[in-house]
Amino acid sequence: MTRSQPLLESNLKSLAFLHRGKVRDLYAVGDDKLLVIQTDRLSAFDVILPTPVPDKGRVLTALSNFWFDKLGHVIPNHLTGIAPESVVAQNERDQVAGRAFVVRRLKPLPIEAIVRGYVLGSGWKDYRKTGAICGIKLPAGLKEASKLPKPIFTPSTKAPMGAHDENISLAEAKKLLGSERAHEVS
Repeated sequence: MTRSQPLLESNLKSLAFLHRGKVRDLYAVGDDKLLVIQTDRLSAFDVILPTPVPDKGRVLTALSNFWFDKLGHVIPNHLTGIAPESVVAQNERDQVAGRAFVVRRLKPLPIEAIVRGYVLGSGWKDYRKTGAICGIKLPAGLKEASKLPKPIFTPSTKAPMGAHDENISLAEAKKLLGSERAHEVS
């Protein structure tokens, strides 16, 4: 079995480039759709790491497709069913094969919506300092990676590339989203 070369950045000429995120590249497909390419870039703690993981984008796409399909009857999603290979030039199809979606263009939420079941990462940092995560008081004596009594909603900001997301309270999320939308998301 031979490994494919990792895709660090897509380079499509047939569509208008819109944005390069930590892991995904976005292109316009008309006015109402996007092509989302999941690259092999690796991001952890808001930093793009120097070594890509070959086929990571394909694995992410397969996992996403599985869950979108599995949960499609529970909650609608942004997938269009349009084959990514059909919206790019023939010589660009290898950049999207197995690693892209054509989606409806929607307005993104200005927060990250995180549900935690364990005290890890930035949640552990918050807990050590305050005994709470995102303003939610937790039992004393929890250790790193302790299972929480029940899952909690812990929103954060969406920081620009190079900056770090910051945990925020539900009250702060309500200010950014409005009470009704914050309730829907949480």
